[in-house]
Amino acid sequence: MPYTTNDFDYALPEDLIAQEPVAERGASRLLVVRRGDGLEDRRFPAIVDLIPPGDLLVLNTTRVRHARFLGTRPSGAAAEVLLIHPSTDGKWIAIGKPGSALRAGKRISIDGGEIETVAVLDEGFREVRFVGITAEDAIARAGRLPLPPYIERAPTAVDEVRYQTVYAEREGSVAAPTAGLHFTPAILEALRAKGVQIVTLDLEVGPGTFKPVEVVDPATHPMHEERYTIPAATADTIAALRARGGRLWAVGTTVVRALESSAAGGGLVHAGERGTRLLITPGYQFQVVDRLLTNFHLPRSTLVMLVAAFAGYDTAMTAYRHAVAARYRFYSYGDAMVIL
Repeated sequence: MPYTTNDFDYALPEDLIAQEPVAERGASRLLVVRRGDGLEDRRFPAIVDLIPPGDLLVLNTTRVRHARFLGTRPSGAAAEVLLIHPSTDGKWIAIGKPGSALRAGKRISIDGGEIETVAVLDEGFREVRFVGITAEDAIARAGRLPLPPYIERAPTAVDEVRYQTVYAEREGSVAAPTAGLHFTPAILEALRAKGVQIVTLDLEVGPGTFKPVEVVDPATHPMHEERYTIPAATADTIAALRARGGRLWAVGTTVVRALESSAAGGGLVHAGERGTRLLITPGYQFQVVDRLLTNFHLPRSTLVMLVAAFAGYDTAMTAYRHAVAARYRFYSYGDAMVIL
């Protein structure tokens, strides 16, 4: 029988939603999920023991952009704009609230200038432009780090460090690839010293990652598009991995979506820049990814569906129930799960 969105619901006590990162990066808990062979409670540094020499770890190096602007309307009322990605001629694609403040021709005042809505687009998006200030200056001067909506506080200096991975490079995301937040330089070096290869790609995490599935049939959910780049060197390294029979470990659902969207057959991938609207639900046949490291995701979300597709529905939901009972920390600043 096909799954409905209700099948991916689970009860989560509010106090398990992590509001702060753990005191030390890399000190999170790690739930080891062995498909068909039970669960094991560990700490994140155990990832070094779990990945064999010769296997390949794939990281998403996107950096979170300071893209959230809190401004005022001409009436003095508050308004908010979140930049998604550049458009054409210096304009940007954005979302914001309230919607009435982002009608075509409306302007919102920010420190040093204004943001004007140029056009209203589908799915709640807007095309905007900066007035009296460049986008770069506005981001540097007034842009805030966009913490997830379930973190109920303003960003702090700690978030400036901890809501980025230690290997983040090019700005482009509105949310962090959170499975990567657990890695420290020492853990990455220990993996390399052991003989684990590490390669990268870049997927720009969009606001759709937090969008709830509101339809009964997940297949009819309007999946958000995310842009990604797979370097030629990464594709070549994956080809060499397949030739020697090694396994590919994806760090996060963003890496899974990029790799599976670029599948070229035989476990290989196409290099290049593309966009993906790939929705992965149980029944999907994975072509590239052999192992998955991920955080614990929102109930009824496309990310829980992806995890259930990879682990198997019953295994995934059993793991989530165990994580709740064992009081793991959930969501972006929460603990990790590795599916073997």
